[in-house]
Amino acid sequence: MSSGIESVFLVMLVGVFITGMLGNGFIVLINCIDWVKGQKLSSAGCILTCLAISRISLLWITSLDSFVMVLWPHLYTTGKLENFIRIFWTMSEHLATWFASYLSVFYFFKIANFSQPCFVWLRWRTRRVLLVLSLGSLFLLVFNVALSGRLSHFWINVYETDERNSTWSSDGGKTLYLRAFIVCNFIYLIPFLTSLTSLLLLFLSLMRHTRTMQLNSSSGDFSTEAHKRAMKMVMSFLILFTLHASSILLVGWFSLVLKKRLVCFLGTLASTVFPSGHSFILILANRKLRQTGLELLWHLHCPLKRVKLLAS
Repeated sequence: MSSGIESVFLVMLVGVFITGMLGNGFIVLINCIDWVKGQKLSSAGCILTCLAISRISLLWITSLDSFVMVLWPHLYTTGKLENFIRIFWTMSEHLATWFASYLSVFYFFKIANFSQPCFVWLRWRTRRVLLVLSLGSLFLLVFNVALSGRLSHFWINVYETDERNSTWSSDGGKTLYLRAFIVCNFIYLIPFLTSLTSLLLLFLSLMRHTRTMQLNSSSGDFSTEAHKRAMKMVMSFLILFTLHASSILLVGWFSLVLKKRLVCFLGTLASTVFPSGHSFILILANRKLRQTGLELLWHLHCPLKRVKLLAS
């Protein structure tokens, strides 16, 4: 592998990392300021803050793993660093995915409008529904971390054979690893399907609301716009998460079976788009965050104009 390609990969990774830090850090900062001022944080603000913190953690551990993999791969042969990165990455990935799913469920209950008694009963108990989802995700987290610990032992053997420039002949070990890796990623199908269900139900609620508005000969209203914003946010999560999960699977496959580091680099970069890019979509979808962001950009733009005037 050319050192030039590795350098380009690290530079691009740093760029994505800084972008993600700015977006997620902005969400955490604004919500913490509101919490300090009002001594209270809304349910949506709490979920957004936890989501942003978990994504910051995910970006940090992904960047650390990439730098060690490129610059100091021999450190993985000790086992301790590999175990730490693998477990910490699994926890961050798990929490980031589930908090995004919580947000989808929260907006569904907040915006959707159904007259079924079951929906009304659950809507009045949204916090309890989210609490049940949280308990279930914690149970899956314990299982996921235990499974990732087994995977880390496998990767230590891979790094040791790479250091000796030899081949790891245990095809059975590779098969077991791939099965465990697929099961580990299959767990994330649960929050994905949860968000997909929320999206479909939001779409049905929007169609029903639109039909009611047409019968009443009314134009678009706030509820229609709220439905559309929530659907765009959930849809963006599903699309970016699909790209994210596919990239992780490709990285695991190519690094193990085909030993294609270039593809692994591209997959790693693609996987960071979800925790970094989706934060800006959340900012644009949230009125308070969007207004604060525009005000911040305006304040930053005015001094630049003054500097240009003075320079001319």
